[in-house]
Amino acid sequence: MTNALISSDTFSNATQAALRRLIHDREWLLVVTISVLVLAIGLRSPVFLTWRNAHDILNDSAILAILVIGQMLVLLIRGIDLSVASNLALTGMVCALVGRAFPEIPVSGLLVLACTLGALLGGFNGWLITAFQLPPIVVTLGTLSLYRGAIFVVSDGAWISDHEIHPLIKGLPREQWLGLPALLWFAAIVALLGTYLLKWRQEGRELYAYGGNPVAAVYVGIPVHQRVMMAYVASGLLAGLSGLLWVGRYSIAFTELASGYELTVIAACVIGGVSIAGGIGSITGAMLGVLFIGVINGALPVIQVSPFWQQAIAGGVILVSVALNARSGRRLGKPILERAEPETPTQRHHHGGHA
Repeated sequence: MTNALISSDTFSNATQAALRRLIHDREWLLVVTISVLVLAIGLRSPVFLTWRNAHDILNDSAILAILVIGQMLVLLIRGIDLSVASNLALTGMVCALVGRAFPEIPVSGLLVLACTLGALLGGFNGWLITAFQLPPIVVTLGTLSLYRGAIFVVSDGAWISDHEIHPLIKGLPREQWLGLPALLWFAAIVALLGTYLLKWRQEGRELYAYGGNPVAAVYVGIPVHQRVMMAYVASGLLAGLSGLLWVGRYSIAFTELASGYELTVIAACVIGGVSIAGGIGSITGAMLGVLFIGVINGALPVIQVSPFWQQAIAGGVILVSVALNARSGRRLGKPILERAEPETPTQRHHHGGHA
């Protein structure tokens, strides 16, 4: 009887410990949440569980995934880039105009143009932040409007419609490579490069170190300005690439293209466990955040919920995610603070008496 009670208590304790680990491990929690969502929606509408629907959700989320990886690099250093959607729109418009003016341009030329222009726009953000010691949120809020205004200037307020978009721009996102859409390949390659940078390159580890403790990073010799520039250039480059892919996928370019999309990008990062306080986050978690938003967006029409609820749902999830991040940060930081807490005179005397 006693052994049975002990066994029952052990099982109960093990179950509670497993649940606590699940709650505290953001990535596993997201996997479980996404799985439950998919199954629940699939029970209501079996078409949601088809390969075709999964294919559409992944394809629709690919551009968001590319943007999220760039935004994550910026968040790791305690920054933020509110200009990514404006960068995307401006780069997309320039590529559409160049493609219309020079029909003979190859797709490689368009890709180089998009990545170069995006990197320059991102580098401009980084330069303003490092050269003038300005808050990133203020700088990127300003360039958000600046880049939007530049779209109007370069296009003279006109739209570039489907029949004017270069065939190579429209064809690139629609290509199939080894049976998968090109957009998924672009997202996968960017994710692999991001993982390589953050896990196996010193520069990536320095991003974490700087975001975790900027003052200590300076003292140990981390080139802070170079890392800030690197993060913003990378974010801009990926926004530029996304601009070309976006225009090709939707076959249109105009001033308000992807307006407000920067909020969705930040939401995916935060949902995936990337801390807005810097120094915490993983590519896997960020990609799960993208998938979560993709599933929500794909589910809204199926369960007949107005798409206008999308922002409200995203906002609510962001608040919950920030609260979980803050709680995790306090839980991880408390032991360190306790160890670092200076001794009182009484404690020093007591320790000295035992020496």
